[in-house]
Amino acid sequence: SRKEISIRSGLSAATVTNLTAEFIAEGLVHEMGSGKAVRGRPPILLRLNTQAGFVAGVKVMRGSLAVVVTDLDAEVIYYRAVPLAASGDGSTMSPDEVLEAVAAMVEAAFTASGVDRSHVLGVGLGLAGLIDGQTGMCRYSPFFGWRDVDLVERLQSALGLDVFVENDVNALTIAEQWFGHGHGRSHFAVVTIGSGIGLGLVLNGQFYRGRGGSAGELGHITVAGDGPECTCGRRGCLEAIASDSAVVRQVVEAIDAGEKTVLDSELVTIEAVVAAADGGDLVAQKVLAQSGHWLGVGLATVANVLAPELIIVGGEGVAAGHWRLDPMRLAFSEHAFDHVAERIQVIIEPAGDETWARGAACVVLGELYKSPLLNQAAAPREQPTAAVSRSDS
Repeated sequence: SRKEISIRSGLSAATVTNLTAEFIAEGLVHEMGSGKAVRGRPPILLRLNTQAGFVAGVKVMRGSLAVVVTDLDAEVIYYRAVPLAASGDGSTMSPDEVLEAVAAMVEAAFTASGVDRSHVLGVGLGLAGLIDGQTGMCRYSPFFGWRDVDLVERLQSALGLDVFVENDVNALTIAEQWFGHGHGRSHFAVVTIGSGIGLGLVLNGQFYRGRGGSAGELGHITVAGDGPECTCGRRGCLEAIASDSAVVRQVVEAIDAGEKTVLDSELVTIEAVVAAADGGDLVAQKVLAQSGHWLGVGLATVANVLAPELIIVGGEGVAAGHWRLDPMRLAFSEHAFDHVAERIQVIIEPAGDETWARGAACVVLGELYKSPLLNQAAAPREQPTAAVSRSDS
């Protein structure tokens, strides 16, 4: 009700009445009937019109793209995933080639979803790498080898819409904060396992990027100084020991060393390793267990430094199941400091491509609903629409 908004916001009753009248006239807010009254006339309840605007979210992967169109409540009304390149994994594609494919897919999504383009408020882009969400720069992409590429300017020029770009794990974290297990939590972390290992953070109720978007490089903490070389050029990184790519490499090394396994060194994938472990293959079981152990050490590091109330573990790598996750939980409890592990909830959350793309859409929604005072402090790009900017007041 208007009275409740006035109490929560500290705005005067007259200001709330005037603002809500504007929002109702613009179709941003609906009156939803009467509420219960303690005494006097029942209050009129207000509700956001979630169909007043729409956003798109895109997850860019090494070999494919996933797109969603959502309403203002992050409800998905359209989803599609397509290959990124006609052949190969697309890893040699230039920024212009990838963004051209993204723009075409977004336009097709608007058409297929039946969304009026004039009601589209922005597009969110999520991809792996060192991404500066404040400037829209991709500082480094491990999938494509890009460095210092302005993704926002190029995609905005192609689409004629406001574009926001974010590291894909950060986008997933924002989605968890909006509608996932992190909703209502003040301190939580999202750890993703796949070809790499990522970390997203919400601290004191605020999503945390760090300077230049560089927070969350959990995969590049050193856990074994004499360990294998990582893609970053250093040795012993968690990612080089515990990621899906590391598991595949370790199995191939075991085969080359003559260890007995049903796996073929030419056909090793993480899916094949998990299937072999399920079938009783000792090499597959051992390598997955080692991966899980080091992941647990990584989780304990997060717990010891930040003491979140919740850690969400997601990504395609959780499909390895108990072969990886049981050793992870054990190592977490062993390496977390002085009963810290007992006070932290760990949730396993397999996240499909639709969820990741929805996270990218939530990046846009997060910008739309952000307080103008925060925008002034961070000096970001201009808000997407005047109407939505006024709704931040």
